[in-house]
Amino acid sequence: MSVRTNNIYGKIVISDKTIKRFVAHVATDCYGVVEFMPKRFVRKVVGFFKFKSDSRGVKVRSFGDRIFIDVCVAVKFGVSIKAVVEALKESVKYKVERFTGMVVDTINVKVTGVRA
Repeated sequence: MSVRTNNIYGKIVISDKTIKRFVAHVATDCYGVVEFMPKRFVRKVVGFFKFKSDSRGVKVRSFGDRIFIDVCVAVKFGVSIKAVVEALKESVKYKVERFTGMVVDTINVKVTGVRA
C-alpha cells in the first residue's frame, strides 16, 4: 500500500517502505532505543544473515490518509521503559506527520529486550 494525496501542484504518493525506513531513522535518534527487534524468531534468524536489516522491527500500514505503525525495539539498560516509549511515540508521530503530511493514527511499541 501507499499513502496518496493531492494538492494544487499534483499528486503525491509515498510508499509504506519509504515511511518504514523514515520511522527506523527517527527511532534510532531517540534516547534509550538500542536496536530493532523482529517479532518472530524465524525473522530474527533470517535477519541475522541479511545485511539490509536496518528497519526489520518496523511495520507500517496505511489506509486512505491514515498511517498505522508498529515498532519492536530493545531499550538501554537502566532507563525508564515508559519514558523511552512515550518519547519514541511522540517523536515518530510528529516527524512522520511533518514528513508525509498525513495523520498517524496509531503507534504501537513493543519492547522485546533490554541491552547494556
